[in-house]
Amino acid sequence: MSVNVSLSEKDAAQKAFEKPEYRIMGMPLPLFAALALVVIAATYLGVLPKGMVGAIPLMMVVGAVLNEVGNKTPIVKDYFGGGPIVVIFASAAFAAYGVFPQASSEIMTNFMKGEGFLNFYIAALITGSILGMNRKLLIKAAVRYLPAIIGGVVAALGLAGIVGALIGYGAKKAILYIALPIMGGGMGAGAVPLAQIFGGSLGVDPADMLSVMVPAVALGNAMAIVVAGILDKIGKNNKKLSGDGKLMKSQEAEMGSQEKRRDLDFKMMGTGLALSTAFFVLGCLLGKFIPLHQFALMILSVAAVKAFGVLPREFEEGAAQWFGFIMANLTPALLVGIGVAYTDINQVINSLNVQYVVLVGVTILGATIGSGFVGSFFGFYPIESSITAGLCMANMGGTGDVAVLSASKRMELMPFAQISSRIGGAFMLILATALLKIFT
Repeated sequence: MSVNVSLSEKDAAQKAFEKPEYRIMGMPLPLFAALALVVIAATYLGVLPKGMVGAIPLMMVVGAVLNEVGNKTPIVKDYFGGGPIVVIFASAAFAAYGVFPQASSEIMTNFMKGEGFLNFYIAALITGSILGMNRKLLIKAAVRYLPAIIGGVVAALGLAGIVGALIGYGAKKAILYIALPIMGGGMGAGAVPLAQIFGGSLGVDPADMLSVMVPAVALGNAMAIVVAGILDKIGKNNKKLSGDGKLMKSQEAEMGSQEKRRDLDFKMMGTGLALSTAFFVLGCLLGKFIPLHQFALMILSVAAVKAFGVLPREFEEGAAQWFGFIMANLTPALLVGIGVAYTDINQVINSLNVQYVVLVGVTILGATIGSGFVGSFFGFYPIESSITAGLCMANMGGTGDVAVLSASKRMELMPFAQISSRIGGAFMLILATALLKIFT
């Protein structure tokens, strides 16, 4: 008996000194290498299948490798968001400079845009994160959130105008052509309608306006991702400023009454899949009658269902479990798609002159400080308020929300990020119309 005990103790001691097996995507390195070899060979031999069956393995493999590189690169992993920022910008560079064959880039782009993978991902995050929240917490946070957005917008536009005047770019030009597009909710919901509004009011070609606005939006999105990574680092070093993913300072007390999470259940996850896609369809349906973005209407619908307790708790839990599955397994793949389909690396590089970079930078800085300060006054943690009400106003809509929250490691804040991008973006279009009447 004593021999068995001593052998057990010896085995335990030996295991304690053994290094854990290196894994990527949960696989031992040899298995991952074999999987990656198959996918890469198919990609460069031109036999990668079209559609999701080809796009998903390629995006997962590339995302996993680049994520590992970013998370292990000094400085980048500590101050610039680590894996997510490397995945996005390296993938964008691979697509732009021909590292990815043209056919594979088209497969990934079509999967993201034509086949709606980005919408599928965001729908899961919105539905799962809202339905998985504490009901009282959701109601309290929503009431206080708009002032935090306004604080970020006022600070961003004000700082851009002051600095624009000081460096000779012009306050009016800096606010209208740089700060407003950055804070406007991305390309499709921000820069494009803004260019139409400006073109009609100023009597210029909207295409010319877009040539000025688009680099600001692209560069602002890049800076927002970087700042998100820096804020995560600041939050780790200054616990009073951060809720580690919790938005409200009173959230711990609210969460104390939340019922115990259920064990993972495959059927519940299937229910979550059905709910998330159905809520997205509901947003599209309501958009036919209400002039708001489909994601804004989806958020309002899910929030109303949660606030009024329409769904039994088990179905809410199913949506939360589906959200967890999607986030854990498909985030790096999605970031590859964002890089390939939505990030023009040349556009970002071409916009890098000193005046332009300074004005974009102070816009991002204003959004960060203004939303953090006002959010703190209304009971939010400054870091989380800056990320959601500030940086998620300053990025490129849904794609930027995923990138910013991933870089800051706060993906559970997606509902608030989407409020900033969608409802906040609509608010910016109204504000732009008002400012044009003042300035012209």
